[in-house]
Amino acid sequence: MSRRLTAGLVVLGALVAGAALGLVLVAPAGPSAPSPSPPVSPPVPPAHSTTATSASDADVSATNVLANAIADAIRHADAKEFGRLTCRAQTSQALADLQAKWDAAGPLTVSLAGPPVVGGDSAGVTVHVEGPGGRKDTPFPMHRENGRWCVPG
Repeated sequence: MSRRLTAGLVVLGALVAGAALGLVLVAPAGPSAPSPSPPVSPPVPPAHSTTATSASDADVSATNVLANAIADAIRHADAKEFGRLTCRAQTSQALADLQAKWDAAGPLTVSLAGPPVVGGDSAGVTVHVEGPGGRKDTPFPMHRENGRWCVPG
C-alpha cells in the first residue's frame, strides 16, 4: 500500500472517529454507556486563512454548500450522505460505525456556528450539535481536490 494511501486512510480514520466521538458526547447517557474519551478534533485551516468574504465567490458558494451538506447529513443521521462528502471513498464498516453512533445519539439539533473560513485550497467550518446528552462544537476541515470541495480523509 502506498504511503499516500496509508496516510489518507489514517486521516480518514481520525476524521470519522472525531466526528463520531463528538456526536457520542451529545448522545443520551444510558445505564450501560461507557464514558467517552475526549474527542479527536479534525485540523482547522492554516493560520494564514482568510474569512469566506475575501475568498472568490465560487469558493464561498462551494464551501457554503458543503458546510450545509455536512450539517444536513448529521441532522438526518445519514452516514451514507456524509460519506459522499468526503474526498476519499469510505469503507462500509466506517460508515456503519458512524451510522450506529448517530442512531444511538437520538434526535439532534444541528447548525453552523458561522460561515466557512476559506484560505486557498483549504477551508473549515464549525458545526454546532445539540442533543439529549448536551452540546458540542466540532470543526470540520474542507479541501479543494480536483476542483471539488470535500471533507478530507
